[in-house]
Amino acid sequence: MIIGIPVYENVDLLDVTGPYEMFNWVNQYAPGHDVQIIAEHGGEVTSRDGLTFRTQKRFKDVTQLDVIWVPGGDPDALKQLMYGPSRTYLDFLVQQSAKARIVASVCEGALLLAAAGLLNGYEATTHWAFIPCLKQFPEIKVAAGHPRFVHSGNRLTGGGISSGLDEALKLIELITTTEVAQKVQQVTQYFPCPPVHGTIPAATACPLDS
Repeated sequence: MIIGIPVYENVDLLDVTGPYEMFNWVNQYAPGHDVQIIAEHGGEVTSRDGLTFRTQKRFKDVTQLDVIWVPGGDPDALKQLMYGPSRTYLDFLVQQSAKARIVASVCEGALLLAAAGLLNGYEATTHWAFIPCLKQFPEIKVAAGHPRFVHSGNRLTGGGISSGLDEALKLIELITTTEVAQKVQQVTQYFPCPPVHGTIPAATACPLDS
């Protein structure tokens, strides 16, 4: 089972590193899962927060992925990938999704799947501030409210950044068992109890349009 996380410059750090750690813990309880951070040209990638990390493979060197995990990122980076002259990233998603078991995104990564046409006919969600952007794709059924994640067919989409942790556990459950997902939850001590309880505002405009 190969889980691929295709990254790019100015990607959201937690969208990548939180799920990456959870996925790697799976091998403690269900061996045989290879988690790869990949990029078009390989090498180093710098997150939106300014942290630089090394990827493990280039797009052209990747074999068929069983799971694709698409992270969100800076709005300018998203616009370049979605509407720029090169469609390399989107083409990679299309190519890999054809035979992938599960195609997933977290946060604004849903917009990359949407731009590639990979959410057409599915229910999906994204970061609350980018819901208006997702609604610009009429073939996608945008989930009501702000769910942490939405499972629709073989598509799995998550809400804003931290939602990727909940979503990662759901993905682990889907590709292994509930028991394995519970063990990963335990070893990572993911039993959230935030000290503050705010509310999610209603978004009325797509940040990519500005």
